[in-house]
Amino acid sequence: MPNPYFWTFELIVAGLFGLCARHAWLRGPAALWQLVAGALFGVLLELATLRQLNAYRYGLFTVMVLDVPLAIGVAWGAIIYSVRLLSDVTGLPGWARPLLDGLLALNIDLAMDAVAIRLGMWDWGMGLERQYFGVPWANFWAWFWVVASFSAGLRLALRWRQRAAPWLAPLAAVLIGLAGVLGTNALITFVVPRPLYEATVALTLAAALAVVAGQRPRFEAARAGPPAFWVPFVSHLYFLAAGLIAGIFQAVPFLLLVSVLMLVIALGLHRGVWRPWLARRPT
Repeated sequence: MPNPYFWTFELIVAGLFGLCARHAWLRGPAALWQLVAGALFGVLLELATLRQLNAYRYGLFTVMVLDVPLAIGVAWGAIIYSVRLLSDVTGLPGWARPLLDGLLALNIDLAMDAVAIRLGMWDWGMGLERQYFGVPWANFWAWFWVVASFSAGLRLALRWRQRAAPWLAPLAAVLIGLAGVLGTNALITFVVPRPLYEATVALTLAAALAVVAGQRPRFEAARAGPPAFWVPFVSHLYFLAAGLIAGIFQAVPFLLLVSVLMLVIALGLHRGVWRPWLARRPT
C-alpha cells in the first residue's frame, strides 16, 4: 500500500510547482525555463550526490528517476524559484542575493528534514539520535550551497550581453550549481578535519547570515509574487501537520518547537502578504 505521507507530499509538490509555473509563464517563457532548469538541477544534484557520498537513500515514491523521487527534484525547482522571487525584492545587491536564497531555503529544511526521516521519506543511515536528531549537520551546509550555487550561477549567467543569454543562462546555472554542490560536498566531507566539521558548518552559515543582515534587506514580500509566500508556507504546514499526525512531535517535542519557530520566521518575512488580508477582514 502506498505510503500516504509520500503521495500527499508528491501532490503538494506538484501543486506548488504548478503555482510557480503559472507565475513564471505570466512573466514570460524565459522565466518558465528558469523554473524547469531548477527542477532539472534538483534531479541531477540528487543523482550526483547519492553517487558521490553514498550518505543517504530515498524511500520508494510513486515516480522515481533511478533512485531519486521526481518530486524531490521538482521541489528543489519550486524552492529555488520562490526564494529568488523574495530576494529580488529586498534591495540587496546582486552578489548578496544568492546568500539570502540559501538561508531562506534553510528555513524550510530546518523544519522538514528531521520530520521527513521519521516518515521514512529518506534515511541518513545514522539512526534518529545522532547530530541533529538523525540529520547530519552537513545536510544544512549542503542545502545552503545547493540553492546559493544555482542562484549565483543563474544571476551571473544572466548578465551575459547576448540575445541567447536568457535561454543559455539556466543551463549554465545547472552546470555551475552542480560544480558548486559537488565541490562543497567534497570540501565538508573529505577536506575539513573531523574536529572542525561542526564549527565549519556553523561559521559558514553564521557568516552568510551576518553578511545578509549587514546589507539591511527590506522584505517587500507583497511585490514578490504568490509563490514566494505559498511555497514555504505550505511546506511548513505540511510537515507540521505530518509531524503531529504521525506522533513525531509527541516523541520529540523540540522538533515541534523548531517547526513552529521556522513557520513564525517565514510568516514574519512575508508579513507584507498576509497583513493586508487581515486588514480587509470585516470587524
